[in-house]
Amino acid sequence: MDIVPSVIRATYEGDFRIHVTFHDNLQGTVDFQAWLEGPVFEPLKDRTYFQQFFIDGGTVVWPNGADVAPETLYDAVQATRSSPALQPTAPARVKRRG
Repeated sequence: MDIVPSVIRATYEGDFRIHVTFHDNLQGTVDFQAWLEGPVFEPLKDRTYFQQFFIDGGTVVWPNGADVAPETLYDAVQATRSSPALQPTAPARVKRRG
C-alpha cells in the first residue's frame, strides 16, 4: 500500500509561494499562482488571505476550505527538484471541507 504524502510544515515564501516539508523530509517551494482558478480559490488571490493557510489533514488549507491535495503538492516539489525551471501546471485537486 502506498503512503499518502503528508505536509508537516509550511512556511510563506512571498507572493503565492509556500515552502512545504513532507513526512519523509522532502521539501521545496511551491508556487500556487497557476492554481488560483475557480470560485473556491478566488479569495486566495488576495495575498493577505493567501497567507492565512494552515496545515490540516496533511495538506495546506485556507479558512474557506480551499486546499490542494498533498499528492499534488508532493509531485510539484519533486518536479522542481528534478528541474528547477519547471513550474506546477497540473490543476489542483480541490476538496471542500465542511
